[in-house]
Amino acid sequence: MRFKILGILAAVALVSACETASEEEMSSSTSGTSSSSSASESSSDSGSTADVMENTIMEGSQRDLVVNVGDRVYFGYDRFDLNELSRSTLERQAAWMRKNINTMVTVEGHADERGTREYNLGLSERRANSAKDYLVSFGVNASRIKVVPYGEERPVANGSNEAAYSQNRRAVTTVSSAGS
Repeated sequence: MRFKILGILAAVALVSACETASEEEMSSSTSGTSSSSSASESSSDSGSTADVMENTIMEGSQRDLVVNVGDRVYFGYDRFDLNELSRSTLERQAAWMRKNINTMVTVEGHADERGTREYNLGLSERRANSAKDYLVSFGVNASRIKVVPYGEERPVANGSNEAAYSQNRRAVTTVSSAGS
C-alpha cells in the first residue's frame, strides 16, 4: 500500500515538474518575439512574461493598473493608517489616474476574519477611505473614486493564521470605468 502511495506521489511530482518546464520554455521562446523597446520599458519584477503581456495591455485598464502600478495596499492588525510602502503604491496610482483622466475607480476595503462583522465593515471602510484620501491629496478628483467596504466577506487567503490575515487586511483599487 505504501509503495502505491509513493508511486502516485512520484508521478504527480514528475508531471508537475514537466508542467513547470513547459511554462518556462514557453515564456523564454515568446520573450524573444517582443520588441527591445518594450523589454526595456517593462517592470523587472515580472521578467519576460511581462514583456509579452505588455504588448496586450490596454492603457487605463485594470490590467494596466495591476501590472504597471500595483492595485493594492496592506494594513497592520486593527489599523487603517498607511505605511511607507502603501503610500508609495498610492502615489503611483495617483500618477496613473492623473494620466488616465477619464478613468473611474473603486477602492475596496477588506479586513481579516477577526472581530465582529460590523466592526470589520467599519474598519474596511476606514481603510478604503484612507487610500482614497491619499489619492485625493495627490491631485485625483474625489468624484472619480468610489469606496466600497467588504469587511471580511472577500478574503484572498484562507486560513486562520497571520500569513492569511496579513493578505486579507487590504485596500484594492479597481477600475470601474474607463473613458476614451
